[in-house]
Amino acid sequence: MAHPLDTDVVVVGAGPAGLLLAGELRRGGARVTVLEQLTEPTTESRASTLHARTMEILAERGLLERLGELPSGGPGHFGGLPLDLTAADPGHPYAGQWKCAQARLEAALQEWATGLGARVLRGHVLTGLRVRADRVEAGFIALGGQPAVLSASYLVGCDGERSTVRQLAGFEVTGQDATLEMLRADLAGIDVPNRRFERHPHGLATAFRWPDGTTRVMVHVHGSTPGRRTGAPGLAEVVDAWALVTGEDISAGTPVWLNAFDDTRLQADRYVKGRVLLAGDAAHVQMPVGGQALNLALQDAADLGGKLARQVAEADDVAGPEAPGGSALLDSYHDARHRIGAATLTNIQAQARLLLGGPEVDGLRSVFGELLEIGSARRHLARAISGLGAPEPAPAGLDPA
Repeated sequence: MAHPLDTDVVVVGAGPAGLLLAGELRRGGARVTVLEQLTEPTTESRASTLHARTMEILAERGLLERLGELPSGGPGHFGGLPLDLTAADPGHPYAGQWKCAQARLEAALQEWATGLGARVLRGHVLTGLRVRADRVEAGFIALGGQPAVLSASYLVGCDGERSTVRQLAGFEVTGQDATLEMLRADLAGIDVPNRRFERHPHGLATAFRWPDGTTRVMVHVHGSTPGRRTGAPGLAEVVDAWALVTGEDISAGTPVWLNAFDDTRLQADRYVKGRVLLAGDAAHVQMPVGGQALNLALQDAADLGGKLARQVAEADDVAGPEAPGGSALLDSYHDARHRIGAATLTNIQAQARLLLGGPEVDGLRSVFGELLEIGSARRHLARAISGLGAPEPAPAGLDPA
């Protein structure tokens, strides 16, 4: 007798990718349970930029109506060099880039997914993972509760760059560790000029005012190297770096959020390992240049959701845990998204060097600036960032993603 399943799919992580995936699975008829360690949705907005392909995805699912009117994100950039993203496709209904705070996006995605019947369990921490021939068992502890287990046909890690799922399931990753770092903070009570990738002798500075009056500052000091962090930087570290680069004093600011990000570049060798899959930052770690990390994650989830729901529905064809991908459907997810992920990480690697490099990259910046004056080069890079690059043909017998 088959073991009864608590749900068809367990999704670990209720960030944008996990919530979009949950809704997609429900649209395809699969039962889904999301485990999220945070007890409340985050109010922080690590990312705020949506690109054309992501806007298409949201529009197709009625999610833009939930978000309401989104303001234009203005001109884009490539490594801090101006790049008009409408060059990707001037006739596209969502040409360019759009602003939407991540907290606002997550709230809309959760409302949509739970409205479709997804179960989101907050304050639930994944503690173990066991893959059997016919199911996955996810051990977890609820806040203030006892250890428990959920069984499902599949489990997907959407739990970020330090993915517990990736570690427990033994996914191999390749890439490189960080060499460059940028400090980021949302501060209340400061008044500094808006600036966009402003290069100074000692580093790079960016500042812009949020609608609520707080100011996001981002700063990189030339020659600084990332250390091993166990948490967010302190306000004093951000204040000192900002003063060194800009000469301005922001010590009177009240921190709403402090963060550091770097140019770590890692990618899982496979996104599918039998009954366990990865999507978003769990599958690839990259510097969040120009919002590409968020958009890449959402596009992973959109590609995977329908395929995994179909795989669940075709349960009689499910392969055992030793199969490399479980099915042609899931292999097609890996094939498409791993290729796109690898290309995007290379793109971001180049941008990070142009953006955060010191005087040694001035020649490169000059050459890239000249290349961006060429229409075909401008269109190529704009399409890559916008997610509108030419798709691979669908595997035989499958609908296009």
